[in-house]
Amino acid sequence: MTDASAPARRAAARPDTLRLLLNNTLATAGLAIFALIVLIALAAPLLSLPDPDATAPVDRLLRPLADGHLLGTDALGRDILSRLIWGTRVSLLVGISATLIAAFFGSLIGLVAGYAGGRVDTLLMRGIDMVMAFPYILLALAIVAALGPGLLNALYAIAVVNIPFFARNIRGIALGLSRREFVDAARLSGKSNAQILFLEVLPNVLPVIIITMSTTIGWMILETAGLSFLGLGAQPPQADLGSMLGEGRKILFTAPHVSIIPGLMIFALVMSINLLGDGVRDVLDPRLKSGALTRPVARTAVAKGNMPDDVAPRRDAILDVRDLKTEFRFGGEVFKAVGGVDLHVGRGECLGIVGESGSGKSVSAMSIMGLVPTPPGRIAGGIALLDGENLFTATDERIRQLRGSAVSHVFQDPLSTLHPLFTVGAQLIEAIQAHRPLTKAQARAKAADLLKLVRIPNPAERLKSYPHELSGGMRQRICIAMALANDTKVIIADEPTTALDVTVQAQVLALLDALRREKNTGVLFITHDFGVVSAICDRVAVMYAGKFVETGTTEDVLKAPAHPYTAKLIDCVPVLGQPERRLDAIEGRPPVVNNLPDGCAFAPRCPRAKDDCSEAPIPLTELGENRTVRCLHPLSAEAANG
Repeated sequence: MTDASAPARRAAARPDTLRLLLNNTLATAGLAIFALIVLIALAAPLLSLPDPDATAPVDRLLRPLADGHLLGTDALGRDILSRLIWGTRVSLLVGISATLIAAFFGSLIGLVAGYAGGRVDTLLMRGIDMVMAFPYILLALAIVAALGPGLLNALYAIAVVNIPFFARNIRGIALGLSRREFVDAARLSGKSNAQILFLEVLPNVLPVIIITMSTTIGWMILETAGLSFLGLGAQPPQADLGSMLGEGRKILFTAPHVSIIPGLMIFALVMSINLLGDGVRDVLDPRLKSGALTRPVARTAVAKGNMPDDVAPRRDAILDVRDLKTEFRFGGEVFKAVGGVDLHVGRGECLGIVGESGSGKSVSAMSIMGLVPTPPGRIAGGIALLDGENLFTATDERIRQLRGSAVSHVFQDPLSTLHPLFTVGAQLIEAIQAHRPLTKAQARAKAADLLKLVRIPNPAERLKSYPHELSGGMRQRICIAMALANDTKVIIADEPTTALDVTVQAQVLALLDALRREKNTGVLFITHDFGVVSAICDRVAVMYAGKFVETGTTEDVLKAPAHPYTAKLIDCVPVLGQPERRLDAIEGRPPVVNNLPDGCAFAPRCPRAKDDCSEAPIPLTELGENRTVRCLHPLSAEAANG
C-alpha cells in the first residue's frame, strides 16, 4: 500500500501551474484583486443595487457615505456604486471580447504568414504594415467615426487596431518553428499543411498567444475607456468606466468623487490585470519554472547554519571540499543533487569524477565557486577550502576576484561558452584585464602567448577570428587558454572532450595533462568515460545519485573495482584489440534525487544487492590506503587493496 501510494504523493507535491503562479507575490495580488472585481461585476444582477440609469435631481452630487448612497451620486442623482459595478461589467466584457477577436484574427494571420512564407507572407505582412503605419489611437477614432459612435463599434475599432500586435509576434515565432525538424517529420508522414499548422505549430505557439492576451486585456480596457471618455464608446444612459470618467470631468473641482471613483477602478482593474499577466508570462516561460519565479542571482545561496566549524585543510590539498550538499527546490519538492561529497585536489594533481549523466558531477563542481543558479539551487551544507580560505563564507566581491583567476572552468560546449559576436582575442583580453592591470597592447601580447601555449598555430591571426570560424578542437583550446590566463590554481574541466572526435579528444587530453604538470595546476576533471580517466587522472571518484560510491587511485580502481557500479561502468568501455569482449549496459535507471531510498541508491540495479542494502544509509568505508567504497558487499576487498 505504501509503495503504491508513493508515486501519487510525489505527483501531488510537484508544482503545478497554479502553485507556481501563487509563488509570485505580485501576481497573486493581481489575481486576488482581479478576481474580486470580476466576481462583483458578475454578481451585479443579484445585488440589491438601485437602477444605474434612474435619475434623481433632488439627490444630485451627494458625497460618498451619504445615506442610501455609499459612493455618492453624480450630476443627475444616479447612484455611483450601482453605475460603477454595472459599468465595470460592461468594460470587462468589451475589453475581453476585443482581446479575443484581436487574438484570433491576429494569431491566424501570423500563423499562416510565418508557416507559408514567400508571397503569402509578403502579402499578409504588407497589409499589417499598412495598418501599423497609422497611429493606433487615430486609426481607432477614424473607424468609430466611420461606423458611428457606440460601444459595439468601439469594440470593433479596438480589436482591429490590435490585430497587428498579435500578428507580428506570432508570425516571428511561427516562422522559426516552420523550419524545425519536427515540422519536416510531419510533412514526411503525409500530414496536410492545415494539419501541420494547427496540430504541430499552433500548440507550440499557444503559450505565446496566452501570454500576449494576458498582457493586452488591460490595455484594451484602457483604450475602450478612452473612446468612451471622448463620447465615442458607451452612449447615455449606458454606463461604463470611460463614460463615467468623462461625465465627471466637467465637475472635477466641485464634486471630484464623480471622476476619482471610476478613475480608481480603472487603475485597480488595469494594474491587477497587468500584474496577473506578468505572472502568467513567468509561469509559461520554461526558463522561469523554478517555483520562485525570480532571476537567478550571481552566486549560489548558502545555508550558513549547516557549515562545519574549524575544519583544518589537508596539508597537501590546494582545494579541499568536505560534506558538500547541494539541493534544488521546485515548488514543494527538494531535489538533493549532491548528498555529502568529500574531495581534495593537490597541486599538479588531476582528480577525475566519473558517473552517469544526472549523478551530480557538474553540480558538485559548480557549487565550489557558487555557479549553481539560485533559485532554485542552494548549498545546504559543507565547506570548500581554497588554500585554506573558505569559499562558502567569502564575500561576493572576493568570489568574483577568485573566479577566472584562482579557479577557472572549462565547460563541455565551447561554442556556447564563447561569445559569438566577439573575436576570441577580445574575449581573451577581457579575461586577462579583468584580473590584471595591463594595457590593451600588453594583454594582447599575453593572449597571443596563451594561444601559443595551447598549441594554436599563427596565434596573432587567430586572435582576430570569431568562434564560428574555428573548429571544435580549436575552440576548446581557446577555452583552456582562457582558463590559464591568470595563473590559475585549480582548473575545473566539465566534460571538455565529450563533443569532440577521438583524435581531437586525445590532443586536448594530452594538452591538459602537459599544462597541469608544467603549471603545477590542480585539475578537477569531470567525465562519464573511464577511458578518458585512464589517460589523465591520478585519482578517481565514482559518483552515483549525488554521492561518491568509490574513490582511489586510477590504477587501483581500474585494476580491481570494488563497487558493483564502478565495475559496470568499466565494462561499458570498449578495449582495443579485444573485439570479442562483451559490452554490458547497466540495467535500469538512476533514482530520482527527490525520492532516494533509505539504503544503497544502486541496490535496485545491483546484481549483488541483499536485504541489508536497503535497510539503512551506507557509509563510505576504508578499503586500504587512499581507497574507499560505499558498499556492504564489495566485489573484492582484497583485490581493492592490491
